[in-house]
Amino acid sequence: MLISFFITCYNDTLFPDTGKAVVTVFERLGHTVEFRSAQTCCGQMHYNTGYQQYALDLMRHFVGVFSNAEVICVPSASCVAMIRDHYPKLAAQSGDAELIRDIQTLLPRVFEFSELLTDHLGVLDVGAYFPHRVTYHPSCHSLRSLKLGDKPLRLLQHVRGLELLELDCAAECCGFGGTFAVKNADVSTAMLTEKTACIQKTGAEICVAADNSCLLHIGGGLSRQGINIKRMHLAEILAATKSGSAE
Repeated sequence: MLISFFITCYNDTLFPDTGKAVVTVFERLGHTVEFRSAQTCCGQMHYNTGYQQYALDLMRHFVGVFSNAEVICVPSASCVAMIRDHYPKLAAQSGDAELIRDIQTLLPRVFEFSELLTDHLGVLDVGAYFPHRVTYHPSCHSLRSLKLGDKPLRLLQHVRGLELLELDCAAECCGFGGTFAVKNADVSTAMLTEKTACIQKTGAEICVAADNSCLLHIGGGLSRQGINIKRMHLAEILAATKSGSAE
């Protein structure tokens, strides 16, 4: 299968290792991954802060770049939620019948990383090896928008050598929420403090999630508190093997 990879601007700018890990996993499974260099942003941050026209422009660009893609993989639940939940609304508001049809045609081919593996490809064991204690933080978008449920957990359960530790209050938000962390810093910090305490309580070496935005926030909190727990995207763990462990 030819998989078109939408890295997202967040990962491309701050977490390039996640993109490399995604490619490693799919190529190990025998698929071909392409990167369309004209891609930019899904428009989520513009949409969430009220810049509807900019978000619409970015949506049109996304559709233009990926219109003929067989399958589109996105390693970010929040970006997939933007595409799946809000692109149809933006298209409807535009009144552009052709754009509405294009969005309807495109959406069934857009997948978050873990759901592409589990639901579309039917894979749970990707041949990973990662001998560490790990706990999983489900992001709000993965839980409430995409309804990923235990898909990432099932992938982690098939990683050889990995000890998966249960996270108390896992469904509670870490407090990031994009601009929420800036506009409501005190509330965000309080939420983050509760989340990092739960993570520390697990005894895990690494906190894993399917969204690097959450991991950036959690990692900052752990660092400021002097808690030596690393953070890794799910793809980085699934890419790890005995011959090249991504530690």
